[in-house]
Amino acid sequence: MNTKMGGKSIILRLELQTEQIHFGQLITVITENGGDVIAIDVIQTGSNWTVRDITVAASEQSQLEAITARMKELEGVRLIHVSDRTFLLHLGGKIEMKPKSPIQNRDDLSRVYTPDVARVCLAIHEKQENAYNLTIKRNTVAVISDGTAVLGLGNIGPYAAMPVMEGKAMLFKQLADVDAFPICLNTQDTDEIVATIKNLAPGFGGINLEDIAAPRCFEIEDRLRKELDIPVFHDDQHGTAVVLYAGLINALKVVGKRIDEVKVVVCGIGAAGIACSNILLAAGVKELIGVDRSGALVRTEEYSNTTWNEYAQRTNPHLRSGSLHDVIEGADIFIGLSAGGILKRADVQRMAADPIVFVMANPTPEIQPDEIEDIAGVIATGRSDFPNQINNVLCFPGIFRAALDCRAATINEEMKLAASAAIASVVSQQELNKLYIIPSVFNQEVVRRIRTSVIQAAIQTGVARRTPREFLQGDASAQAELQEQA
Repeated sequence: MNTKMGGKSIILRLELQTEQIHFGQLITVITENGGDVIAIDVIQTGSNWTVRDITVAASEQSQLEAITARMKELEGVRLIHVSDRTFLLHLGGKIEMKPKSPIQNRDDLSRVYTPDVARVCLAIHEKQENAYNLTIKRNTVAVISDGTAVLGLGNIGPYAAMPVMEGKAMLFKQLADVDAFPICLNTQDTDEIVATIKNLAPGFGGINLEDIAAPRCFEIEDRLRKELDIPVFHDDQHGTAVVLYAGLINALKVVGKRIDEVKVVVCGIGAAGIACSNILLAAGVKELIGVDRSGALVRTEEYSNTTWNEYAQRTNPHLRSGSLHDVIEGADIFIGLSAGGILKRADVQRMAADPIVFVMANPTPEIQPDEIEDIAGVIATGRSDFPNQINNVLCFPGIFRAALDCRAATINEEMKLAASAAIASVVSQQELNKLYIIPSVFNQEVVRRIRTSVIQAAIQTGVARRTPREFLQGDASAQAELQEQA
């Protein structure tokens, strides 16, 4: 596989003095700095000069920066400008709103706006639940961030967080036909965030919290779940947990181990680490040890982080203490949600036979997969350039599709476990192997199976306020369709 083609690219517009430099010299400079020439376009020419656009791809941004710098130094070359294809994609934003019905005459205008719309308003005023049928609420999710924990960039603020939220809205629409709107709040005050989201909630059928730093994200989600009657889902926590557990379901099949018999070490006890631990405990893990900067978390210690104290009460039943390198001995599963390079080959060698190693730190995993591929039973990462990518995109579109369709009041643990099982089921027994435990984010079966499983879980646990037709007993054709999906 050509990793450069799957990496980054730019378009260099260059003015070349043809008597001073040959085109082959440019190609040499590009390739020497790790780039590939993908396309060459002639923009303008003269008797002794030419302007050309050169599309260059590389696997790393630093290589593109080095190529750009070298172009500025070459005699007979003027760098007019650099077009980054990613930036071009974001010009003017990545999403837009369009009417479902065109307004072509006064009659149309009166029905969508005034005066006829007043009748619709009164119908909702008389029965608030009508908002689900008569407004966008039934199919709309707010993607909300305060910009405090964006990707691996940290606290970059609400303006800089917007491209990520727009991208999430695109994925909601394309993968699950959910209309999502990006909202970035210019406050980092927990009370203000909760109050603002509560005030926005009437127009939405669900709230997807995104890129909010721990520990505030816990309180914000907890309060909103208690105070709103629509599902609230912090994807950095629960999306990661759902997809991770889906991968583990299949990884355990590959190595022939049972979830209630394994020892699990989770490294990095932040928002994602706690959510991943919670879903594994709910799934039946008996021995789970959390490790962070202070070492293994033990209930006999007192931590300044109150979240850690609560976590320690539920984990590490045998009171293992010490560093990661101490507690990893004999572990069946390592889950990394921490920092690059902290796991060593010697650590993996001290794990149990056929260890499962999920190293999900981005962009640099806790250990490079090629360092341990000969001794690990299964390896997964958070990156797209290695097999078995643990990617939240597999989870949130289908979960919200299901929650909206059954008007779930919340997204509970049973619904998350159902989503994990649905994702895992997409990989058939015939396909399953150490390099393929999780389906592609573009597999259209994923959303369909999650929807079916999550709606069933919502109905069984009493949080569904609407039962879709195909889930009603006695509807033979709908039941047949449901069986086919399952």
